[in-house]
Formats: sequence, structure tokens, C-alpha cells
Amino acid sequence: MSQTGPACHFKRCGAAVDMATDELSSKLSRRLQIEDGAEQPVAVDGCGLQDGAEEEKPPAASADSELGALLQRRGELNEGHGEAQQPSLRVFNPYTEFKEFSRKQIKDMEKMFKTFDAGKDNYIDLMELKLMMEKLGAPQTHLGLKNMIKEVDEDLDNKLSFREFLLIFRKAAAGELAEDSGLCALARLSEIDVSTEGVKGAKTFFEAKVQAISES
Repeated sequence: MSQTGPACHFKRCGAAVDMATDELSSKLSRRLQIEDGAEQPVAVDGCGLQDGAEEEKPPAASADSELGALLQRRGELNEGHGEAQQPSLRVFNPYTEFKEFSRKQIKDMEKMFKTFDAGKDNYIDLMELKLMMEKLGAPQTHLGLKNMIKEVDEDLDNKLSFREFLLIFRKAAAGELAEDSGLCALARLSEIDVSTEGVKGAKTFFEAKVQAISES
């Protein structure tokens, strides 16, 4: 009895020391992980910091996503691809963008555009332009039709939107079209009667148009 008692006592003490050492080592390891950011601190009641940390993660992820989108957009702009997307994001208003023309002029141009938009897709493609020029009495070759579209085809889709159609008349009014070009013939021979509008910048051109029609 006298020998067994002290041995058991020492064994129990040794086990207690080992447990205390393991617990201290575990605490130190956990503290190092928290300081390194590898693990979030946990509140004693189990519903404090850990839940809060999880709630803060979505905003951080959202911020990273937004930053990534901005950087991607900037890269597209630097490469010259950004501008091509703009027209799809803007609502085209002919009355504000083409202020040199009156509302009546634009309405007449829109009526003409829709007349030859046989596909009703809000575009005039090569074949529809071919038909238009034939109806106007100025038929064009296949290459001539392609060159007509190319001159005002800002989005490079090989067809004319209504905005690009209006550009034809803007260029004509500004004297930017060659006299023998297909676009000049289109503007000159169109049935849009705007000679009495007296719109600044376009008046001279349309007066010449009326005169040319009366002489033909």
C-alpha cells in the first residue's frame, strides 16, 4: 500500500501535466492561426464573432466582383472594344441627336426607312438597299451598294440602322458626299419634301435637290 499510493499519485500528476501541456499547446496554435488570418475567432457563446465574420464575406466578394468588372471594362476601352457596346446601352433619340433637322423631316426619313425595311427588323440590308436604289431610279452595282453601306456603317454590321440612315442626310447636307456617289443619289432622289423647312445647314442642299428633280 505504501508503495502503490505514491506511484499512482505521480501517474495522476503526470497525466494532469500532459493534459495541461496539450491544452496550452492547442491554445497557442489556435492563437497563431487567428493572428495569421487562417481562422476566425469564435465567441464564447458561439453566436458572436463567427457569425459576424460570415456576414461580412458577401460584401467583400461583391466588392471584388465589382472591381473585376471595372478593370475588365477599362481593358476593353483601352483595346478599343468598349465603344462598340455603347449603342446597345443607349436609347437612340433622333430628335435630340439630329437637331439640324425638324421633326417633320425626321418623320419623313423614318417613313422612307420603314418603307424599304422589308424584313421589319429595323435595318436595311444589302438587298433592301438594292431595291431602294432601283425604286429611286439610281440602280447600283453590288460593289457600289457595299460601299454605300460602308460609308455610314459605324457599327460594322454590314447593314443600315435608322441612325445610320439619318447620317446619309447629315453628310449630304454638310456636303461630305461625292456628287457621283450612291448615297448622294439616294439623298437627292428621295421623296422627302423638306425644301420649305428652311433648316439651317440643310436648306441649300435640299433646294438643290428640288431643282434637280424639277429638271429631270
